[in-house]
Amino acid sequence: MTTPITNSPRPLASRRQFIKIGAAAGSSPFILPSSVWSQEKEAAPSERITMGFVGMGIQNRGLMSGFLGQPGVQVVAVCDVDTTRRNSAKAMVEDRYKDKAPSGWKGCDAYNDFRELIARDDIDAVCIATPDHWHAIITVAALNSGKDVYCEKPLTHNIDEAIAVMQATEKNGRVLQTGSMQRSMKEFPVACELVRNGVIGKIDKVTCNFGGPGIPCDLPEEESEQGLDWNFWLGPGPTRPYNSVLSPRGVHGHFPNWRSYKDYGGGSVSDFGAHHLDIAQWGLGMDDSGPVKVIPAENWQTATNGAVLVYANGIKVHHGGDIAARFFGSEGEVAVDRGRFEFKLGGKTISRFFDRADGGSLDSKLARVEKEYLKDAKVSLYRSSNHLTDFLSCVRSRKQPNCHAGIGGRTAICCHLTNMTYYQGETIAWDPEKLAFADGTGKPEWLTRDYRDGWKV
Repeated sequence: MTTPITNSPRPLASRRQFIKIGAAAGSSPFILPSSVWSQEKEAAPSERITMGFVGMGIQNRGLMSGFLGQPGVQVVAVCDVDTTRRNSAKAMVEDRYKDKAPSGWKGCDAYNDFRELIARDDIDAVCIATPDHWHAIITVAALNSGKDVYCEKPLTHNIDEAIAVMQATEKNGRVLQTGSMQRSMKEFPVACELVRNGVIGKIDKVTCNFGGPGIPCDLPEEESEQGLDWNFWLGPGPTRPYNSVLSPRGVHGHFPNWRSYKDYGGGSVSDFGAHHLDIAQWGLGMDDSGPVKVIPAENWQTATNGAVLVYANGIKVHHGGDIAARFFGSEGEVAVDRGRFEFKLGGKTISRFFDRADGGSLDSKLARVEKEYLKDAKVSLYRSSNHLTDFLSCVRSRKQPNCHAGIGGRTAICCHLTNMTYYQGETIAWDPEKLAFADGTGKPEWLTRDYRDGWKV
């Protein structure tokens, strides 16, 4: 669906000129010399990446803080349907720039409606960290307006949206980074390179450990939150009364539980499943493909794990296990999680770091494995040490980031197919090339949802 955009150098133009060219002609070949982006010299206003942020909860406050610390980036707008969070984010930006504002910076504007932010032609990139049911609508609008996008995972709320985002990214020649930051943590590419290079032999199965599917929302009505545009928060989702579980009051320091409910998220299957199934796809070399069958768990009505994704080569990915991702091969195993790694060959543990009791450090264990087992690797995976700087680098070079729309979209599809088995209890055949149900399975309505108030992708 989405193919890598390859680019070669051309004569230097200003950043603003490039944005205008890109919006008119798709992805034009263009690479800025590294000296332009040196931390030793402030980038000229025309050469900066100007950014707007949509959805100012705890996740996007963290992301914005990270982007504010990057050279050559200027934050000019924030957006949230909650007045308190919106104003707090604006103050956060202004506080960051109070001592040394970038030349030409005119302040940070705050919006209730994302469409006003996206309509600005002086914004180059948008960072989206709203609840899942808004991701695709805002992302596609931003892409169609000629902006690059960093969007949190899961990239979409359903399969049709995943296809729409992949198509819009390609059509507009934009750069999109999915917030699957595990790809920028060293333990994950090392684990996947061991698998991809056949170090543990032929892969039989993979297990991915994360929580259960989404559930219906039955939260009771609470007193409304002053300053919150609740109708806009619901957006394309069904009408229901306010509850602070979905949109916490004010500036909160936790991750809200809207993720648990089918109307707004997809449970842990779409939350941590988006992280861990992404690693399974990466390790199996399926970034541009996906499963051909998804089998429901026994007692699927009440099960919180047990679904199985089956690939064309016979490999099965099981929802369950003891760690983020564990690959089982004919000669050994590789297991990986954040800050944890284990590598076995012939029944013997070659390297392990789960905690300090294992001795050494994670970095030292990974370095030894790379030196001894990957020095002549034929498959070398994309390496990035920082997910945000990877995105920014690709905005400048017009290359594809390490979790571009094709990858994020197909991982989201894996999550949505998995959830379908818990919602419907049926074995589903899937065509990953056509991105469609196969063999008479599935129903068209399972690919999408009912959109309220005229919202659509």
